[in-house]
Amino acid sequence: MKVSLSTLSRRWPEVLRVLDRQQTVSILYRGKQVGILCPPNYRKAKARPIQEHPAFGMWKDRKDMKDVEQFVRNLMKARTNVV
Repeated sequence: MKVSLSTLSRRWPEVLRVLDRQQTVSILYRGKQVGILCPPNYRKAKARPIQEHPAFGMWKDRKDMKDVEQFVRNLMKARTNVV
């Protein structure tokens, strides 16, 4: 949820409900983020080893990515050849 600093006091009950759902609230001032409200233990609940992430290893069977450096070079080459 994003809320401006000027409307924070009016939307406080909604902010509390968002925090109760273990979500963060971004506080904006003139359209730029100046702070984040997090529920207690938010970082502990979100922290887990990268190997447990569902996307970890999803491209392990791709043959064109066996040499990662060459794959990235090809991507960069395609970008520099754009006219």
